[in-house]
Amino acid sequence: MPRPMKWRKVCCLPENSKFGPLDLKVDDENIVRMTVDEYEAIRLIDLEGFTQEECAKQMDVARTTVQGIYAEARKKIAESLVNGKVLLIEGGEYRLCEGFGNGCGRGCRRHRHGWRFAGSDRGD
Repeated sequence: MPRPMKWRKVCCLPENSKFGPLDLKVDDENIVRMTVDEYEAIRLIDLEGFTQEECAKQMDVARTTVQGIYAEARKKIAESLVNGKVLLIEGGEYRLCEGFGNGCGRGCRRHRHGWRFAGSDRGD
């Protein structure tokens, strides 16, 4: 029996969830789907400069899990860029962080910007 899925902690949802060629017909053949947790791994490692170990701690998963999530995310970005496909960020096995205190720290956009929950998922 496989282990149950462990939810990946994500700081916040992306402000923009669709990227790609402006003149492309958007259909299933021209879309690459990236999950929110893959987006978070890219954000933490490539933008914020986290190591995979630090990213794993921030997302509350094992380092090997982050390694797999990160590799898959980079493959999807490459497919979008090289093959001229739309990158759509949606879905995944994640939960939003709770902001201040609860394991939230360096690299968390809510913590950095002082965002607080006001009834929305984005914390705006």
